[in-house]
Amino acid sequence: MGWSLPIFRVAGIQLRIHVTFLLLIAWLAFGYYSEGGSAAALGRVIFILLLFVCVVLHEFGHAFAAKGFGINTPDITLLPIGGVARLERMPEEPLQELVIAMAGPAVNVVIALALALTIDWHAVMEPRVVESPNLGLQLLAMNVWLLLFNLLPAFPMDGGRVLRALLAIRMPYARATQIAANVGQGFAFLFGFAGLLIPNPFLIFIALFVYIGASQEAALAQMKDVSRRFPVSSAMVREFRSLPEDATLEEAVDALLATSQHDFPVMGDNGNVAGVLTRHDLIAALRRGDPHIRVGEVMRRDVPTVTTGTRFEDAFRIMQECHCPAVPVLDSMKRLVGLLTPENVTELMMVQSAMPRRRPAA
Repeated sequence: MGWSLPIFRVAGIQLRIHVTFLLLIAWLAFGYYSEGGSAAALGRVIFILLLFVCVVLHEFGHAFAAKGFGINTPDITLLPIGGVARLERMPEEPLQELVIAMAGPAVNVVIALALALTIDWHAVMEPRVVESPNLGLQLLAMNVWLLLFNLLPAFPMDGGRVLRALLAIRMPYARATQIAANVGQGFAFLFGFAGLLIPNPFLIFIALFVYIGASQEAALAQMKDVSRRFPVSSAMVREFRSLPEDATLEEAVDALLATSQHDFPVMGDNGNVAGVLTRHDLIAALRRGDPHIRVGEVMRRDVPTVTTGTRFEDAFRIMQECHCPAVPVLDSMKRLVGLLTPENVTELMMVQSAMPRRRPAA
């Protein structure tokens, strides 16, 4: 995720912190300092940091549960709105998704129980607690709130994935996702309406967050459903331009400006695909100030290839796992015959929505 800084790695999972999270801490510290001085600011910042430790443990719960099903988690990113565990792929079976979705809230249950056992409840019940809030009690309350909030049946919260998993046991995955997304958007309207009535800007922000998350989840499910029924040959770009490995950056710029392509397959001397030159890598190389640099020096060499008969679903998963902007498509003779790009994925979905009865291309 852009604008995020790596902190440390645990069990092969990179923990990252987004710069907006650091800005949030600084803003809150300044606000509390203005109200109550350095002691108040320090106390509240410590509480927020401990709360986000709970959030990180929640996300690691998802990650370790996914690991049990052979799904790796490259990284976890801390955001002002919580944490995001990025799975390499979504689980194939509804019961697997159910377990992974419930693992995060289960961590909050464990944390809340541990805090409940360590809190001095006699001291909490004393009147002075009003003047000096108990840190453990506050963390306990926040973990309960996180548990209940995450279990709401609305994407992108865990409850939305639980609902989708339960529905997918008895109906197609895409249909289950659409129902769960509709429920999530219903919650978004309730949050937004309540935020306007109270008024509460935070509820309005949550409403937007939930609505967008539900819409994205429905779109991904539709994409997955379409991708299962079509081979790569039905959506690949057939008219494209390639570059030789010894081409200069000047030649690559000419190709970029003369075509609508953003990424170019690079051919080696043996006629095979040697890599892919992306627009991003091309621009970065031009900043070196030497337009005579060869394409082979800056292209991506670790780009996988697929064949025309590869299922679109498998090709899309390969594209996600390697973070490739374009995947070369080969025929049965290992000749380059096409390119698969995210734009193709979007266009196939649009066509399929307009022509729901279209049959897969041979």
